[in-house]
Amino acid sequence: MTRFAPAPTGWLHLGHVLNAIYVWELGRQRGGRVLLRIEDHDRERCRPEYEAGILDDLDWLGFAPDVHPTGEFRAGRCAGRQSDRGAIYLDAVDILRGKGLLYACDCTRRTTGAGPYDGRCRSRSLPLADGVGWRVRMEGASEEFVDALIGPQVQDPIAESGDLLIRDRLNNWTYQFAVTVDDWRQGIDFVVRGVDLLSSTGRQIALARLLGRERPALYAHHPLIMKSTGQKLSKSDGDTGVRELRARGWTPAMVLDAARAAISETAGGASPAPRSET
Repeated sequence: MTRFAPAPTGWLHLGHVLNAIYVWELGRQRGGRVLLRIEDHDRERCRPEYEAGILDDLDWLGFAPDVHPTGEFRAGRCAGRQSDRGAIYLDAVDILRGKGLLYACDCTRRTTGAGPYDGRCRSRSLPLADGVGWRVRMEGASEEFVDALIGPQVQDPIAESGDLLIRDRLNNWTYQFAVTVDDWRQGIDFVVRGVDLLSSTGRQIALARLLGRERPALYAHHPLIMKSTGQKLSKSDGDTGVRELRARGWTPAMVLDAARAAISETAGGASPAPRSET
């Protein structure tokens, strides 16, 4: 099973449509189902109106999830919405705490500076409470995996990020933690996402192993639509926003064709077939 997992921090744009095409097509090629997940772990930036817009745009474009269809989200609480999965995250916290891997951290970006976190709060025995960050002791060697689209990868989670922050000082679950727990607990074994998230993969594989996941998912990182050299599309790019294109009279077919044209340009002429995972 794979997943389409937008964050309701803005409206959908052509970059999301490109990702949806990859998710649905590569997932179907593997005989899998598609789960819809709304990643609203960031309570400061996520908005109900953005979630509603995402659901409407998916329906309009014809992307129908097999698990957690759009109507489930509109009906109220939904197991596909991260803000409704708090008990599942707390269960994962208990696993890490039971292994002695969890500790509190009151560091700020000013005190830690750039680069990987150096573990300065590891031995301070601060209470795991509200108002402080929660970190996981990351141990082990480099992570090696084969990306289904771009091939063999080697990453060193400790050198790249240090001990992972899983809950911030505002009591928000972090992306790295929430997505790792969700992919594990929701049975996601094929993760299709943009290449901008490739660097997160090693640390998510390592964290999942600490939680008890025996076999990591297969990952496929696809090219992005770039609005200029080195600058990907963002949710503020109204000229490629789905709702703006709809208002200008575009049809679903026109939007999908525009995204497919971008896939052709970024992938050298065709949507690439996934590599074997062996």
